[in-house]
Amino acid sequence: MSQSKLRFPFPTECSQELLNGALQSGELDIYPQGKEGQAARVYCDMETDGGGWTVFQRRMNGKTDFYRTWSEYSAGFGNLSEDFWLGNELLHNLTSVGPVSLRVDMQSGNDTAYAHYANFSVAPLEKHYTLAVSGYTGTAGDSMRYHNGRPFSARDKDLDPLGIHCARAYMGGWWYKNCYKANLNGLYGISSNNQGIVWIDWKGKDSSIPFVEMKFRPSRFSPATHG
Repeated sequence: MSQSKLRFPFPTECSQELLNGALQSGELDIYPQGKEGQAARVYCDMETDGGGWTVFQRRMNGKTDFYRTWSEYSAGFGNLSEDFWLGNELLHNLTSVGPVSLRVDMQSGNDTAYAHYANFSVAPLEKHYTLAVSGYTGTAGDSMRYHNGRPFSARDKDLDPLGIHCARAYMGGWWYKNCYKANLNGLYGISSNNQGIVWIDWKGKDSSIPFVEMKFRPSRFSPATHG
């Protein structure tokens, strides 16, 4: 299909890819700054709850180390089809264009749960990629609410005035507070010292969740309206 015939010749995120007719989940190129800007490779979830989700985090096999520096978290790392973090700079750009919602999908054995937040954004670098998240619905419990308004921390940069270096204590990069109720970038498969991949309201802090995916899409997107 030629680009001129597409509804969105330069899609800025995955819901526009879906409206262009990409119905399979997988890696695609988006254009966050439009046709003048660089393409960015992302993973699109085209199946969950109507699809159109741009995935920015996944934990599924532990092959990628998430105990990384501030600059690595800013730029992103990992393998888009396995474990990865898309990058805070891109996450800020993509969540500041218009209102987006956040979805977190989790699986442990045959158990699944999700958390949906009607409002989600990540502030710019000058504001330390501070998290804004609200409007919870779902089955996992509202563990992200605790992190609303928190700056991002990594192992070499922590803005916590209380003197607890949460990123080092819990081996991840996250919007730590004192320290967390969700620690989705913790150590894969580790259930000791509360350092694992944790969503306290679902599995408690002694259980590391083996599959997690975090994703966003425009708030106005309605699964029934595409096509």
